[in-house]
Amino acid sequence: MTRWGILATGNIAARFAEDLRLVPGAELVAVGSRTPESAERFAARHEIPRWYGTWTALAADDEVDVIYVATPHAAHYEATRVCLDAGRAALVEKPFTLDLPTTTELVETARARGIFLMEAMWMRTNPLVRRVVELVGDGAIGELTGVRADFGLAGPFPPEHRLRARALGGGALLDLGVYPVSLAHLLCGVPQHVRAWAKISPEGVDENTGIVLGYDSGAVATLSCGLVGPSRVTASIVGTTGRIDLPEPFFRPGAAVLHRAGAEPETLHGELVGGGYQDEAAEVQRCLAAGLTESPLVPHSATLEVMALLDGIREQIGVDYS
Repeated sequence: MTRWGILATGNIAARFAEDLRLVPGAELVAVGSRTPESAERFAARHEIPRWYGTWTALAADDEVDVIYVATPHAAHYEATRVCLDAGRAALVEKPFTLDLPTTTELVETARARGIFLMEAMWMRTNPLVRRVVELVGDGAIGELTGVRADFGLAGPFPPEHRLRARALGGGALLDLGVYPVSLAHLLCGVPQHVRAWAKISPEGVDENTGIVLGYDSGAVATLSCGLVGPSRVTASIVGTTGRIDLPEPFFRPGAAVLHRAGAEPETLHGELVGGGYQDEAAEVQRCLAAGLTESPLVPHSATLEVMALLDGIREQIGVDYS
């Protein structure tokens, strides 16, 4: 049995708590928040036996094996540091932190202390996405030449909303664009050429962003994210002899369509069970049972490389959280 704690009590924390019920061997035993009132309400709603009014108290609970950090991403560094300082394994919502230096510090701390640490990039643990990556790697669509992906929300969002507030790490890139960027990284690796442009909001965050990644292989990734209109939230992966289309939402697809020259389109079906968080939780439990300190599906190297890429894009578009 893996004993889970949840740090924070917002919507994502609630969805994760519900999905843990679908994971064999998972037991949600504690929740922590900045206020005891919030923690107590969350514990009552999700039938959690223990609740704490501070993050430190949750991390000090020796009957918790791993903590899911579900705060807004501006607080990921502080919250994860609390977990690691207590020797507690952690699954941290994406994006891991606001920048590469703080991400690097957390990863190096976990490595030095032999503590399991993983970014909650659930797309990388999704069974259908993993199957698509295998197909591409096996040459099902020939040589990879392009990736297209988008993630846009309609809004409008008020200036104080976490998606627009600079103090909370707001903007389209870190909250939404991390998905298209991560998909391109998952399929193509680290790009050799990066170009980006964005419309910046009065609050100083990006609200409509376009990204082009170029690879020495000749492959190109064209990606977009925004807070100003509902995009299709789909992706296409193109090769010299075919294409794979991922429908909305591409990061947790219910199906994928494989197009190959001279053949009828083939639909690959996924399972849309729960909210989709159960796959990453199951991966954490598998790694803990095996004595691993990082996941081969969401390795530290991928987290660091994607964060470095996001930092480079932010520098080009002029978004600074310092």
